[in-house]
Amino acid sequence: MYRYFVELAYKGTTYCGWQLQPGHPTIQGKLEDIMRLLLREPVRLTGAGRTDSGVHASCFVAHFDSEKEALHLDTQLLRKINGLAGKDIAIYRIRPVAPNAHARFDALSRTYLYRIAQTKNPFTVDLACHLYRPLNTAKMNRAAKILLEFQDFTSFSKLHGDAVTNLCNITEARWTKKPATGEIRFTITANRFLRNMVRAIVGTMIEIGTEKRPPDDIRRIIEAKNRNAAGTSAPAHGLYLTKIVYPPSLFTAAGKTVDPPARYNIVR
Repeated sequence: MYRYFVELAYKGTTYCGWQLQPGHPTIQGKLEDIMRLLLREPVRLTGAGRTDSGVHASCFVAHFDSEKEALHLDTQLLRKINGLAGKDIAIYRIRPVAPNAHARFDALSRTYLYRIAQTKNPFTVDLACHLYRPLNTAKMNRAAKILLEFQDFTSFSKLHGDAVTNLCNITEARWTKKPATGEIRFTITANRFLRNMVRAIVGTMIEIGTEKRPPDDIRRIIEAKNRNAAGTSAPAHGLYLTKIVYPPSLFTAAGKTVDPPARYNIVR
């Protein structure tokens, strides 16, 4: 058997997230059906994580095993997969990896982006959270810095989730303004994320930006270790997974290390 990483992007508006759910449209389910058809063998994709319903990914990675060697050299395979995947899913590359490489457990870090549109824009209705109230980004950034002081994010995790641990190492958390588009964006990087974590953080920080909470309230919320202490989760359609980092040693071809995946970022 040969193991491969698939690099892809998707618009999650009409899907119930990445992970397979019987009876519901998911990215994993659609791609597995397509690849089974084309490869004429069982295909099981394991994703780098599971995104919620309506969440997007400009950079996503999944692995699968195949009896076929050198699929990355099949120039027609990507064209065929993309032809059947529809307008909301794009497959960029299939890369050979080490036999034990794991798209989820071997990821060193993940980066998410949350987009808030401050002016009406018909072209981002499903691609950004539209919020027309003024936001104090200076206070939101003060709160963002506090996140880096902690590791236990129980207060921002989905209630009754199945995570073994609620510990995460956040290395980046910042709000920025995009003058050209009038957007406010939140970027956050960590080794792992809990279910609903980013949306819960953003929703809480919106309350800080609208002066409903002081920035230091973030510290109290985290120390409470109680989801009810935090704010309402921000809408899913403003959230994107934009970057995943892996050890270069995973990417092999004929026993030799090759370049790691490119960082596809279609969000400007």
